[in-house]
Amino acid sequence: MAAPIEDYAILSNCRTAALVSREGSIDWLCLPRYDSPSIFGALLGEKKHGHWSIRAADPDATVARYYEDDTFVLVTRWETSTGVAEVREFMPIDGGRVELVRRVEGVSGHVDFTTELRMRFDYARALPWVRQVGSHVEPALLAIAGPDAVLVRGVEMNPDDHVHRGSFTVEARSGVDLTLTWFPSHREAPDPADVDRMLTHTLHWWREWAGRVDHDGPFEDEVVRSLMVLRALTHEDTGGIVAAATTSLPEDFGGVRNWDYRYVWLRDAALTIEALISHGFLRVTARWRQWLLRAIAGDPKDLQIMYGLAGERDLVERELASLPGYEGSAPVRIGNGASDQYQGDVIGEVMVALEAARVAGVEETDFSWALQRAMLAFVERHFDKPDNGIWEIRGEPQKFTHSRAMIWAAFDRGARAVRDYGLPGDAQKWEKLRDQVRAEIDAHGFDAERGHFVQHYGSTEVDASLLLLAQVGFVAHDDPRMLGTVAEMERTLMVDGLLHRYRTESGVDGLAGTEHPFLACSFWLVEQYANSGRVDDAMALMTRLCGFANDVGLLSEEYDVEGARQAGNTPQALSHLALVRAADALAGHHGRAADRE
Repeated sequence: MAAPIEDYAILSNCRTAALVSREGSIDWLCLPRYDSPSIFGALLGEKKHGHWSIRAADPDATVARYYEDDTFVLVTRWETSTGVAEVREFMPIDGGRVELVRRVEGVSGHVDFTTELRMRFDYARALPWVRQVGSHVEPALLAIAGPDAVLVRGVEMNPDDHVHRGSFTVEARSGVDLTLTWFPSHREAPDPADVDRMLTHTLHWWREWAGRVDHDGPFEDEVVRSLMVLRALTHEDTGGIVAAATTSLPEDFGGVRNWDYRYVWLRDAALTIEALISHGFLRVTARWRQWLLRAIAGDPKDLQIMYGLAGERDLVERELASLPGYEGSAPVRIGNGASDQYQGDVIGEVMVALEAARVAGVEETDFSWALQRAMLAFVERHFDKPDNGIWEIRGEPQKFTHSRAMIWAAFDRGARAVRDYGLPGDAQKWEKLRDQVRAEIDAHGFDAERGHFVQHYGSTEVDASLLLLAQVGFVAHDDPRMLGTVAEMERTLMVDGLLHRYRTESGVDGLAGTEHPFLACSFWLVEQYANSGRVDDAMALMTRLCGFANDVGLLSEEYDVEGARQAGNTPQALSHLALVRAADALAGHHGRAADRE
C-alpha cells in the first residue's frame, strides 16, 4: 500500500520526476518523460507494481528529511542505535542524461541498510528481462523491456522471485553511490557517470535558478519553493509545463475522480508563465510562445485546451487494469478525455499571460502576435458556444460565467495590444465584442435578486472560479457584486474555512462521488481578501493553507479536512502558482489587472 500523498518528496531533472516516500521508497517514476509509462508504480497500487527502497535495517530508526538549500537534492537522515547516516538523492540536470542517484553516506558510527528493487515497466504491464552485467567489485543490473532499458549500479543485489534485494553498511566518512540510468534498449549502455560532478552541477543549477527569484514580501520560503516546483514541472527540452507529476491520485478516496495530469494545459501553463514573469523570469515567456506556436501549428481552428509535453495532440483517455489505484481508487487513467473539450476560458488565459509579458518588456515578434490574432479569430468563431468550463465537467456544456468573462478578457487584451502598443489589428471590432460579452454577463451571469454572480447562465449556484473575474479586471475586488459573490461562496462552498470548487451535489459535472476543498481556490480567496481590505482574514487563511504543505514544501491538488491529509495529483502546479499569487497580493501587488489602472 502506498504512503499518504503528503509523505512524498519529488526529485526532478526538469524532464521527469521520482516520488520518494519518507521511508525511502521510490514509488513513482516514469522514464524518460513525465508522461512516459512508469517503471515504479507502487503509488497506484502495491510494492509488486514497482518500487525501489533504501532504508536503515533497524526497524526503530528515526527519519528526518529536507531539501538541501533551494534545490531538489533530497537529504534523508537515518538515526539508529549504532550510528547516523544520510541518503542524498537527486536526478542530475546534466545534458539530457536520465539518471537517478542515491548516495548513502555515514555520519557517525555505522548503519546497516537494506535495498529492494522491483522493476515493472509500462505501468506494471511488462516484467523486464534482468541480468547481472557487473562484477563483485562493480555490481550492476541491466533490465530491458521493449524500447526501454535501465542499468542499476552500486551494490550487489540478488534475485528472489523477480525482486532484487541487497544489504550494505556505511560508516563515518564512507559511503556508496547507487544509480539508475535509463537509455533506449537498442543502444549501448552508458558508461558510469561522475556522481561528484553531477551533484555539484545540480546543486549549482538549482541554487543559481532560485537565486534569481525576485520576491519582496511575506512567505518568501514558500514562494521560492513554489516557483521551483513550477520550474521542475517545465520540460527542459520542449518548454512544455505539466499540470502535475502524477496520474490518478484521487480527488475522492475510493472513488472514480482520478485523472491524468501529466500534460500541458494551456490555462495552467499560461498562469505559470504569469507567476514566473511576476518574479523576474522573462526569458521563459519567449520559449513558451515557441512551444505554443508548435503545438497550435498552422490551423488554430483545431486548437486544443491541452497537449503533450512536445505538443502532441493524441491524448486518448484509457483505463489501466494493471494498476489497482491509490488505496483502491479506480480506475487508473492515462491520457485525458478533456483534450477533446471546448473550454471557453483558455484563450483568455493565454492572452492575459502574453499581455503580462508585453507589459514586463518581453519583445513581441511577428509570429507571436500573428498567433494571438489567430487565437482571437478562434474565439470569434466559438463566441456563442456553451463549454465544459475550467473544471472540465463531463456533464452537459453550459455558458459558464467564468468562461464568458475570460472571453471578455481575450477581446480586451487584443484591443489593448492595438491601442496601447500599436500592434496591427481591428481594435474596434474586438472592443465591440468585448462590450457585448460584458452586457451578456451583466444580464445572465449575475443574479440581481441574490446579489452574486452565478456559476453558469440559468443557475443560482456560485463557483470558486468566479474569484478570477476580479483578478482579470472584469470587476473590482471591492465591487458590491464581487463581495456578494464571496459571501455566497462562504455560505455554500466552504468546509471548515476552505473552498470547494463548486457543489458537486448540484450534478453539473456529471460524475459520481464528491471531492475535497481545492487548494488553488482557497489561495484565490486569500488574494480576494487581501485586495478587498480583509487583510487579517487573508493572512490567517494564507498561514493555514501554507501549513498544509508537507515537510518539504509540496502541495497536492486538494486537502481532505476530515482526514487531515492531501488529496489529488501532486505536486500540483495550480496549487503552487496560486500560492505565489496570494503571497504577492499580501505584499501589496494587485494582480493580473494591476496595469489596467
